[in-house]
Amino acid sequence: MELICPIDQRCSHQIAALLRPPSPPIVQEYFDQLISKRKCQGIKVKQNGDLGKGVFAETDFEEEQLIFKDEMLVGVQHPSNKIDCLVCSYCFKFIGSIEKQIGRKLYLKTIGIGNSSHNGCQSNSSDDEEDNHYVQNHHSSENGASSSSGSTIPLPMMAVESLMNGELALPYSNKFPLPSVVSCLGGCEEAFYCSKSCAEADWESSHCLLCTGEKSESCSRKALLKFIQHANETNDIFLLAAKAISFTILRYRKLKASHMSEQEKPASSILGTDLSLLLEAWKPISIGHKRRWWDCIALPDDIDASDEATFRREIQELAFTSLQLLKEAIFDKECELLFSLEIYGHIIGMFELNNLDLVVASPVEDYFLYIDDLPYPEKKEAEKITQPYLDALGEDYSNCCQGTAFFPLQSCMNHSCCPNAKAFKREEDRDGQATIIALRPICNGEEVTISYIDEDLSFEERQALLADYGFRCRCPRCLDEER
Repeated sequence: MELICPIDQRCSHQIAALLRPPSPPIVQEYFDQLISKRKCQGIKVKQNGDLGKGVFAETDFEEEQLIFKDEMLVGVQHPSNKIDCLVCSYCFKFIGSIEKQIGRKLYLKTIGIGNSSHNGCQSNSSDDEEDNHYVQNHHSSENGASSSSGSTIPLPMMAVESLMNGELALPYSNKFPLPSVVSCLGGCEEAFYCSKSCAEADWESSHCLLCTGEKSESCSRKALLKFIQHANETNDIFLLAAKAISFTILRYRKLKASHMSEQEKPASSILGTDLSLLLEAWKPISIGHKRRWWDCIALPDDIDASDEATFRREIQELAFTSLQLLKEAIFDKECELLFSLEIYGHIIGMFELNNLDLVVASPVEDYFLYIDDLPYPEKKEAEKITQPYLDALGEDYSNCCQGTAFFPLQSCMNHSCCPNAKAFKREEDRDGQATIIALRPICNGEEVTISYIDEDLSFEERQALLADYGFRCRCPRCLDEER
């Protein structure tokens, strides 16, 4: 049965205009302004022949030097990770206190939410609360804090609640202060923030349409809850796409209001879509490389090549179902082009091709490592209180914040199997920004590259993985190995 989206049929020319890649001068202007605004000195985004865009050094960088930090355009924390980590929904800093982080996690485990035993990374969505994006435990019992046994040891609920509610202070926790928790402006219980400024910025950029609280500006909170549930049960990339659409709708409304103000007319006096304003609102999304999600998603290992057409059809149907739920929740007639299946598929495809891991190290892990490093008398005294909580957490004590995001500058970086840079969080990097560090000295004028894959793999394995990104690597290492 053919999927029919009325908006695709009715607005094909306007949709084509949105999906048409911006001209090189427009792209150059956008990134020049972005780099200037973010004060990313020493880099420039330039066209790079057949490879499209690339990031180039405009100064010399030393090995291990910070090249740039990149704020995300949109990002989401994985649903199951929200059980492990309470973070700001805008900048993804950890919030609350060490006690609240530990107590909240143990409380949710005690009541049966988020029970998991893992030591590695997986991705296998299963239910509303779990999508099983797990975090590798980077510290073994030989190197860092550890529980006294391989399995968790439950604590009395009273002990857990006293920790979560701030009635009990752990020793030395004042060495790891965290920002206080700020509630969502719309009153939902899904989003929390590290500051009022983050709460306001998130509300104004996308959350006012995606909030499930009483002050939500969505068309239907009930429909929005259905959309979120579907995304949690299937693929949280839909949540990222919803943020991108909400972001564009709100930019369009602001641009239109500003445009009408300049003409001294109320925004409501002009009916219909102003395509030029929608194109301007869409610009931050337009610069990302895109393909339809069902065309570019990698074929899973357990799907036979003979079943590829069926698999891609099912992916398209999944996106169509998600789109209908989102349309019912936040539809805007003037921005109806954003609710076409063609646009939705390309937005998700952009994230499939460009999304990057959002990772923020846990202060809880730092706390227990600090206790483990104390001199013997102080350590013994502290562990009388902390050890039961560490045992109750088990291997989950070190879980960091994990999610996925779209970073405008990092998405411009090309791949090399012998890269000169890498995405790497330093000790001081405690929010959701991407951090790019030099792997070796980089000269002025040299392109800054990263590896999309594990570069330790064989030539054949690397090329097979990179084929999923739609290209064959021609870096110096691959050319040499191919010869």
